[in-house]
Amino acid sequence: MKEIKIIICAKQVPDPEAPFTAVHVDPEAKKISTEGVPPVINPFDENAIEAALHIKEEAGAEITVLSMGDKISQAVLRSALAVGANNLILLDDPRFKDLDSSATAYVLSTAIKKIGEYDLIFTGRQAGDWDSGQTGLILGEILGIVSINLARGVRVDGDKVIVEKMISDGYELVRAGMPALITISSEVGELRYPALKQRMLAHKQPIEIWRAEDLEIDPGKLNKMEMMELCPPSDMERQCRFVEGSSPEEKGANLAIHLKESQAK
Repeated sequence: MKEIKIIICAKQVPDPEAPFTAVHVDPEAKKISTEGVPPVINPFDENAIEAALHIKEEAGAEITVLSMGDKISQAVLRSALAVGANNLILLDDPRFKDLDSSATAYVLSTAIKKIGEYDLIFTGRQAGDWDSGQTGLILGEILGIVSINLARGVRVDGDKVIVEKMISDGYELVRAGMPALITISSEVGELRYPALKQRMLAHKQPIEIWRAEDLEIDPGKLNKMEMMELCPPSDMERQCRFVEGSSPEEKGANLAIHLKESQAK
């Protein structure tokens, strides 16, 4: 049986679990400062890695993790190797900074074409920083392959991929030919934790670093995001009121009355 080739597009983002106090809005520079917040693999992309590992265990697969950005932390992305990915390619170039979703998908597509053969491309359903949720499907459109979003489960059956695609009131079963691009949701499950030995081996494994000149990049397609206006949250005056009552039932009724009166104002 042919070994399945999976490419995972994984983004490095500031840790979403960082305390709110570590994030600062600079309205003059039109930037959100996350200085001191450690970088991590985007949580939804970690779900994508876990989905790929399930396929590797069940059907056999070669997994390549592809990450694009500026000043990417190799230590962060090597965790993908520690859990079972086979290859890691970093697209690390200052020209890749602050690209919009379309430009990001374009650069990723040039790298995927350079990689060559693949059966499946996984991305997270959205990024943990901007939450656009667009790059994956744009990438599929550029490559001209089947694209399925919001997957909660993926498995391979011969030359077909079967996806449990989430919908508003459940999920639907989608069967498609390969190659295909699938955006993975958190319902797949959290990324497994690597053993210490695997972490140590991952730090010795060679990785590839590609710059813009290594790809057939059209500079005219590197569209940057431009922040037009950025305002910090307004300091709203908050008032606390204790709802009284002689019993839980009376307190609940009084709370309902208070909420109704508040909405009427």
